[in-house]
Amino acid sequence: MNSEESVDVVLIGGGIMSATLGSLISRLQPDWSIRLYERLGRVAQESSNPWNNAGTGHAALCELNYMPEAADGSVSAAKAVSINEQFQVSRQYWAHLVESGALSEPNSFINSTPHMTFVRGKSNIEYLKKRVDALEGEPLFAGMEYSEDLDTIAQWAPLLAKKRNPKAKIAATRIESGTDVDYGALTVQMLRDIESRGAEIRTDHQVTWLKRQKDGTWKLRIRNLVGNTPETVRARFVFVGAGGGALSLLQHSGIPEIRGYGGFPISGQFLRTTNPKVVAQHQAKVYGKAAVGAPPMSVPHLDTRVVDGETSLLFGPYAGFTPKFLKTSTWFDLPFSIRLHNIIPMLQVGLRNFDLVRYLVSELLASREAKMKALREFMPTAKSEDWELITAGQRVQVMKKDPEKGGVLQFGTEVISGADGSIAGLLGASPGASTAVPIMLEVMQKCFPDRMAEWEPKIREMIPSYGTTLSDDPEVAAASLARTAAALDISA
Repeated sequence: MNSEESVDVVLIGGGIMSATLGSLISRLQPDWSIRLYERLGRVAQESSNPWNNAGTGHAALCELNYMPEAADGSVSAAKAVSINEQFQVSRQYWAHLVESGALSEPNSFINSTPHMTFVRGKSNIEYLKKRVDALEGEPLFAGMEYSEDLDTIAQWAPLLAKKRNPKAKIAATRIESGTDVDYGALTVQMLRDIESRGAEIRTDHQVTWLKRQKDGTWKLRIRNLVGNTPETVRARFVFVGAGGGALSLLQHSGIPEIRGYGGFPISGQFLRTTNPKVVAQHQAKVYGKAAVGAPPMSVPHLDTRVVDGETSLLFGPYAGFTPKFLKTSTWFDLPFSIRLHNIIPMLQVGLRNFDLVRYLVSELLASREAKMKALREFMPTAKSEDWELITAGQRVQVMKKDPEKGGVLQFGTEVISGADGSIAGLLGASPGASTAVPIMLEVMQKCFPDRMAEWEPKIREMIPSYGTTLSDDPEVAAASLARTAAALDISA
């Protein structure tokens, strides 16, 4: 192989983000050469793997952390609406890929699964009522139902109500247009499609070093893990979509935009059952409220999952801590990520987040019976023998400088790009995969601003709402929901 081989685009990491960006670029600029490097032997084995995430089509239909109660008791729908708008962009693009034949049967990666919220106690019920009132009239949340009646909730999700004290104060919402998504299957299919369009997918290849060259290109050193042989390549554009591994590579790149950023890794576990008698009694993703001090990704939920055509139930996540940034990486990830420019923000985050530390310690010390007790708050009839504990993927929350607080812990995703647009990377976690398409469009806007006008007609063909807000027009929103639901064979 020519040690100075050149390509237009290098994608680092074989997950949903790289797959989405590769898919978009291959359609908007089909003459560009694309190469993807994945450290593991197969793609979609870290955060995008279906058992390393909850598979929620995060549309803020059930996730209460997107609508927190303010200090004055008010509840705003703004963030929830924004998240849903982003999910609709992803949904439109997936529908386009199905309609064009790029993706196979939609139920191989997306399935209708009602999204519900479930709360207990007077104060939580009052909050949930405020949430429903705030969402009333929002076109993308049309069809949301609310109930405090045990029999009604039993019809929606029998396992929530079975053997529950009839005098207990509970409330729930349900919206039938929710989805369960297998992001691993989606990633594999998208990468198979771009490979058919000329992209190269190289697994068992680890990018170990990258540096900007005088001619504006990036030189990358890669190690072929089969045979342990070195390679080099030059790229005009590099995207670092390596999940928890992105921080280290962006730091190695030397771009000033990464200064001040750190990562806080959080691991997770789920309880899973495949007992058909139990699985048959629950068809929903049911989210509750997070414990005090718990990160948003640790909101408890009881979920229907469909993976490889098989249905199961997951409950969790149970958070934990490990210094690893990836499930299959090294214990030195966290200490090796510390730099002079990020140590103060990281220390400030530690000082300001004692509730989170206390929560993580309690989760680490929790016994299996304590985990089952948490499940029984959702499902009173849960039997320990029906459930197995599985380890989920690593999530690395963003820590960054803040002019007032010194450093803050940020939940969500953040695009980091070089000033000249020749490199970009993604840090953070949820809602991540659900909003991969709008996030990658943001990457393209930042890195290829001079090409967006040329690309826009094609983008609008693939994503009709591009550049607009569906919530501004109820008729347009309803039409979009109906069209994508038909293409994806899901409930509108």
